[in-house]
Amino acid sequence: MLGWASEHHTLLTWLGVVSFFVFVFSLASLPWLVSRIPEDYFSHQERTPTRWKKQHPVIRLLLLIGKNLLGVVLLCGGILMLVLPGQGLLTILMGVLLLDYPGKYTLERKVVSQPGILKSLNWLRAKAKHPPLIIDEP
Repeated sequence: MLGWASEHHTLLTWLGVVSFFVFVFSLASLPWLVSRIPEDYFSHQERTPTRWKKQHPVIRLLLLIGKNLLGVVLLCGGILMLVLPGQGLLTILMGVLLLDYPGKYTLERKVVSQPGILKSLNWLRAKAKHPPLIIDEP
C-alpha cells in the first residue's frame, strides 16, 4: 500500500486539494441552502410538486438529470474518500441529498424533525433573517 501511495503521490495530492475545496464549499453553501428552504416545506405529509414540473417540463428534466448526475458523482467520490484523503461522510451525505429516490421526502422529514437538527437549521435561518421551519407531526 505504501508503494502504491508513493507512486501516485501527485494523484493523492490532487485528491486532497479537491477534497479541501469540496469541504470549504459545503460549509460555505450550507447556510445559503438552508435559508432557501421554504418555511412550510416540511409541513405536508407528501412533497408538493413545484410549478416548474408543469410549466417547463424539458428544463426541469434537464435539471433533474444534472442534479442526479452530480449526486452520483458526489456519492462515488465520498465512498472513495472513505479510504483516500477527504471528508467522505460529508460528501456521501451531500450526494444522497441531491439524488431523487422513493421515500426521500419521508426520510428528510424524519431527520429534520429531530430536535437538535431542527434547532440548528432554524438557527442558520435566523442568521439569514428567515422564519423558522414549520414541521407538522403526522
